[in-house]
Amino acid sequence: MSRFTGTVSVGVALSKKNISLQQHHSDIELLELLGKDDELAISLIFRAYYSYLCKVAYKILPDTNLAEDLSQEVFFELWRKRGHLPAITSLKAYLRRATVNRALNYIRDQRIRFSDEEPGPMPGNAVSVGQQMEADELQQRIDEAIDGLPERCRIVFVLSRFEDMSYQEIADALDISVKTVENQISKALRQLRESLGPFLSVLLLLAMI
Repeated sequence: MSRFTGTVSVGVALSKKNISLQQHHSDIELLELLGKDDELAISLIFRAYYSYLCKVAYKILPDTNLAEDLSQEVFFELWRKRGHLPAITSLKAYLRRATVNRALNYIRDQRIRFSDEEPGPMPGNAVSVGQQMEADELQQRIDEAIDGLPERCRIVFVLSRFEDMSYQEIADALDISVKTVENQISKALRQLRESLGPFLSVLLLLAMI
């Protein structure tokens, strides 16, 4: 059962209202409408960013239902706090950070344990240097390699490479030592190197974009 039990999904609730959705609203316009209790704003924001936030959550916790729940909770909180939001310069960045924080809260609530003695990963099949890949195939291989990391390695790696969090920030967020973060990153890179071979450099470049 969804963790969002008892709360009507934002998307479902708004889809029942005959609201004509307009296009090309700036973040400033949307936030101004949101502050005026205009449901058009939250509907536009939901349609613009829901899929994106689900992908952000899924990177950290690869469970489709859970990723959807966490993303919906972000929109619910955005609507609930619409009159008391901080100064937001980038709505996309604000929602992404809120989603990451939701995922971190879930990790803490579930008491996912981080240990330097985690069993070693099972190596995947290395990719041949001469193998030709289309962009979408390469992205699929990268996603599968990341999803295949042990849970703790994956969480630390994603927060470091895709959320631009420092080792100290990750350690503080997960209540672990910086040394443990370093060890988990090393394990993740070792397994990804075995799984992706020469394409690991592509993953690291993508993480910097």
